[in-house]
Amino acid sequence: MMAQYATRRAECADGWLKIRREVPDVETRTAGDRPTSSMAITLRVLGVIERSGNRLPHPFWLFVILSGVLLGLSWALNAAGVSAESPTDGATVAVKSLVSDAGVTMMLDGLIENYAAFPPLGVVLVVMLGVSVADKAGLLTAMLRAALARVPVRAVTFVIAFTGMIAHIASDAAFVVMIPLGAIAYRSIGRSPVLGAVVAFVSVSGGHAASPLVTPSDATLAALTTAAAHTIDPEYAVTPVANYFFSLASSVLLALVVTLVAETLLSRRVAQMAADDAVADTEGAGVDDELPDLSLSADERRGLRHAGYTALALVAAIAAAALPAGSPLRGEHGAVIDSPLVHNVAVFLSLLFFATGVAYGRAVGAIREAKDIPDLMAQGLRELAPILVLFFAISQFLAYFRWTGIGEVMAISGARLLDSSGVPLTLIFVGVILVVSVMNLVLTSGSAMWALIGPVFVPMLMLLDVAPETTWALFRIADSCTNAITPMSPYFVLCLGFVRRYRPRAGIGTLMSLTLPVSVSMLAVWTVLFLGWYALGIPFGPGAPTP
Repeated sequence: MMAQYATRRAECADGWLKIRREVPDVETRTAGDRPTSSMAITLRVLGVIERSGNRLPHPFWLFVILSGVLLGLSWALNAAGVSAESPTDGATVAVKSLVSDAGVTMMLDGLIENYAAFPPLGVVLVVMLGVSVADKAGLLTAMLRAALARVPVRAVTFVIAFTGMIAHIASDAAFVVMIPLGAIAYRSIGRSPVLGAVVAFVSVSGGHAASPLVTPSDATLAALTTAAAHTIDPEYAVTPVANYFFSLASSVLLALVVTLVAETLLSRRVAQMAADDAVADTEGAGVDDELPDLSLSADERRGLRHAGYTALALVAAIAAAALPAGSPLRGEHGAVIDSPLVHNVAVFLSLLFFATGVAYGRAVGAIREAKDIPDLMAQGLRELAPILVLFFAISQFLAYFRWTGIGEVMAISGARLLDSSGVPLTLIFVGVILVVSVMNLVLTSGSAMWALIGPVFVPMLMLLDVAPETTWALFRIADSCTNAITPMSPYFVLCLGFVRRYRPRAGIGTLMSLTLPVSVSMLAVWTVLFLGWYALGIPFGPGAPTP
């Protein structure tokens, strides 16, 4: 499966061009496949976004270019004497120029430190050491297959949707695992595999930041949020579980939304494709032979049992160690939330993946000797290479941005403008969600986008008494829902490829007509959940302040 994953990712770029050449434009399709006028307008808008987004450089070069722009901007603003008065201590915050002796010295002296001390870097590496063992040993794939192996017919849609939320723990591999498994699960009960593939895709992509589990991306985004909050409060810390309560509730709600839309709307839309069903059944014959089977071998079932026992034993051991009031895992005066246990949850998460991965690997034969374990770690870290390269460019840009003071001036000025305008916080929240959702259509890397806008939004809303954890929750919504409709995502192409296996005439419009209703519904319902959560004053996670 993971070999297929690597192959699929390598084929995404070429696959998109191939699909664009093979699939007729919307205007030239048959009447049965012609979208409605509103859908045609939506497709044209998305086409413009797609073409504009394709002109953007690779995220690495985007941040290099932004660093160059920052050089000129900092010089111009410094020359103009732009400044702001800090509401915390009344001190004047002036923009500093990178084109100065101090600026050049900072950039040269801090080059290595900026990267080495970049908050997400260490967190990602530590978490992925454990995740790599569980992934490469086959545990994560087996868990997802087991979740779908014996699903009641009536519950298949919800189970696939909720499993998609859990699958986020496997990062990008979740797409490669879940999309074909969703298709197979539906086909096995006599329903359209196209609908199964779409349900799996929108659950993993549209519900990207909603999960009942703490995921590796939580650790990355928490570190970026902490760095952004330091603009206002250098002592502020956001933990990876700071949004856990909200994420858990969101995963259940969004799974229900996907189920409702799929059963009431998408099933009818797929039924309209009945003219192609015979073709799909004929041309799709034998397709499942190339895809993973849902059934588990005896060794895999034994491996899952061993992994489960190991997880229970490890959690029990950690709980027992944290139980005494004087435990080193507790904080000052025996605090549980503000404690080393919570602040370093990424370490325990990595340990959990490591231990369960080893237990599973030993049972199925993926790990035979002790030397196999570091080999699995190395395999996982090799796949992180593109992210580590991107982190270098991001870390330099953020260090420069923070040193110039532009972000702080923007935050102070923006907060004062919003405060004086009298705009309700509710409208500000909705505005942030909509703006970031549109940005997400083009800049699909969540960590890259949060690194870009977090240093502005987090401190700006902090000055309006909105905690960083709350702003992070806003970003969760905006960074997720539109993932399912953006052609900039390689996994949109991946899903289209699987859909075309069962319905060869399916095109870009076909997939968008199925994902758009779910995407819009998720965005609306998730936003309402956030507003209600905030209005009720419920903490977004352990250790997060009451809104």
